[in-house]
Parts: sequence; C-alpha cells; structure tokens
Amino acid sequence: MRAVVQRVSRAKVMVAGEVTGEIGTGLLVLLAVGHQDSEASAEYLAEKVVGLRIFEDDGGKMNRSVVDVGGAVLVVSQFTLYGDVRKGKRPSFDDAASPEKARELYESFVGRVRAAGLQCETGRFQEMMAVDLVNEGPVTILVDSEKLF
Repeated sequence: MRAVVQRVSRAKVMVAGEVTGEIGTGLLVLLAVGHQDSEASAEYLAEKVVGLRIFEDDGGKMNRSVVDVGGAVLVVSQFTLYGDVRKGKRPSFDDAASPEKARELYESFVGRVRAAGLQCETGRFQEMMAVDLVNEGPVTILVDSEKLF
C-alpha cells in the first residue's frame, strides 16, 4: 500500500458537488492498494500513519502525532499512486490492485484508523472526487508498506 500523507488545517472531499468527508486539523491520506498487498499491509500502514510525528510540539519541533493533537483523518482512495511512468509518458497501472481487493483493504485501513480512536472521514471509492485542502507547513510524507521509500 502507498500513501501520501499531508498535514492539514482543513480538508474536504466532494463527489458530484456533495461533501462526503470533511475535517479540520489532521491528516489527509491519499491511499492506494497494490496487487501484492494484504491485511498486514493495511495494519502496518494504518499504524504508521496514526503514529507519524509530524505536528509541532511547544518547541516547534515535529514531535506530535495526529492522536496527540486531537486531530482527524480524511482518507481518499487514489489508485494512481501506482502509476508507473518509467516507460514512456502514459502511466501503467499494472501494479494497482483489482477494485475488489483495493476496496477491501481500503476499508480495512479506514477501520484500523477508527479503531485507534480517531475521527476518520472518507471519500467514495471508485468515484471521481474533488479534494480541497490547506496543507500546513507544507508537510507531505510518502509511506509505502513495502518500505520502498
């Protein structure tokens, strides 16, 4: 699984003009599932994201997690994170999971974030979405369950 994690002061996702998820301070997580991923991948990534210390402490050092600051998480599925452009200019999505598997592991990830006691909002799986956010810092972190980066 791959995630782009952004520290935000606010974020929302809309489908056909309808807000499906909205948060204040917290994390926007753009999440993709690869064909090799499993429940263990979802567990690892959820634990990593929930524990990321990317919020500032009183000394201005990034030392606090979303849990520590009482923030929320907005998770948006984005299979395009598996787009491979090493051969040409048109992305190949061969490494992305099938929609059925991706939905299952996406929902598992969301469930694990909620089980950590966090408010977790979502977009709509396999829908065209518009994401609006204010990235604070800006702080953007890439996380991969295979530890590729």
